Amino acid sequence: MLFNSWGFVLLLLITFVVYYVPYLKRMQVQILIASSLVFYAYGQPHLLLLLLTSAAINIGASYLIVNGNAAQRKLYAALGVIINLGILSYFKYGSLLAHTFMDTSMGIGHYLTLIPLPIGISFYTFEGISLLVDVYSNKHSDKLSIDRSFSQHTIKTLFFISFFPHLIAGPILKAYEFYPQIGSKSIKNIDWEYVFKKLTLGYFLKMVVADNLANFTFWMAAPYYHMKSSVSLIAMLLGYSFQIFADFAGYSFIALGLAKMFGYDLLENFQFPYISTSFSEFWRRWHISLSTFLKEYLYIPLGGNRKGKFRTYFNLTITMVLGGLWHGAAWSYAVWGAFHGLALAIERLIDKSLGIKISSRTGLICKGIMVFSFVTLAWLLFRLPFNEVIAYLKAIGTNMHTSQDYAMVLCIMLYSFPVVLYHFFYIMPAHWKIQVVARKYQYVICGCMLFMIAVNSGPSGSFIYFQF
Repeated sequence: MLFNSWGFVLLLLITFVVYYVPYLKRMQVQILIASSLVFYAYGQPHLLLLLLTSAAINIGASYLIVNGNAAQRKLYAALGVIINLGILSYFKYGSLLAHTFMDTSMGIGHYLTLIPLPIGISFYTFEGISLLVDVYSNKHSDKLSIDRSFSQHTIKTLFFISFFPHLIAGPILKAYEFYPQIGSKSIKNIDWEYVFKKLTLGYFLKMVVADNLANFTFWMAAPYYHMKSSVSLIAMLLGYSFQIFADFAGYSFIALGLAKMFGYDLLENFQFPYISTSFSEFWRRWHISLSTFLKEYLYIPLGGNRKGKFRTYFNLTITMVLGGLWHGAAWSYAVWGAFHGLALAIERLIDKSLGIKISSRTGLICKGIMVFSFVTLAWLLFRLPFNEVIAYLKAIGTNMHTSQDYAMVLCIMLYSFPVVLYHFFYIMPAHWKIQVVARKYQYVICGCMLFMIAVNSGPSGSFIYFQF
């Protein structure tokens, strides 16, 4: 079910009314669980069984780690993590392995290509793993406690995994951040200003910016790009960079606003990533919940930067390669992760080992342009198969004399402009007059965004990160 569908609006209104009915206050968590399961099952009800199975595994394993045989704690945790990874690998990477190593015309290879990709499986699997690791390590015992009552633990954990705002495209939650929030909520405590601003910005970015840009980045696919000029190809690549930000950041802002309506705070997932002047800064600003997960549950356990320079660079690269594969079942995603991993490693080498630092304004601007250009170029691996990426880059170099599509370039610039403006306002000094005016008339700006949502939304489409 899409956040920008009328079916979701109806489900949201019903859930909100029932949730805040006074005599149902003790059932608030159960109400959200029921609504979340309806949300997930809509369109593909058979996949609900997989979500419930995944939840059951994590409920049982986390409960046994705390309340089972103390001598078997490590076994319960290891089995839980292995089963989680096994389910994720089977459903997400079975087809990739079949196409890579097997004959897909018959037998097991053919069967593996028919496995459906359950929506949101990467997100709720990572959340289950984080729960098991945190319960076993006991690092967050002051925030994360497992109930002695199995029924209460089941309700809390199923809620943690299935809560609909984050269920199918994040942000990735950590149990120690979410469990302490579970409790009775009151409608009078809703921060309506926060909700309004997040929802307005989120829907604007998705429906006006991303969905309209999708009309033009569609032509990046083969064989269409062969007929486009070099300028159009570069414009489409830039447009896709702004589209993927608007699409995913838009989803995350909507998720934050929806969660706040029911009294829950989710992690900010984006902090103006396209102003970054280093690759490490980019990953502190882009998909923050994933980057912090990879750092906390993969990079640090691998040794982080504690085992020498070579091991540090290796850990950075392997973490990003696996992070790339998390995004999709194609080797192009692994290459995308490797590009970012190598960039982080080289950056660390230059900064830490060679001691080369650039702090001048001109230098930082140049670094920012370089980081944005690299990130944008790498997004091609999200949009096209690897062999088509090479062909697309060749077309940029060879199609210089192809007739220009000025209307397309102009439209891409127009729909990309809000993303540029969004980042520009963040870095603009607070005392500038345009900043003062924008703060004074912020609700007028929100009104303009709502008007654009009503009259200039693009064709409705699923969120890009639904495929992950």
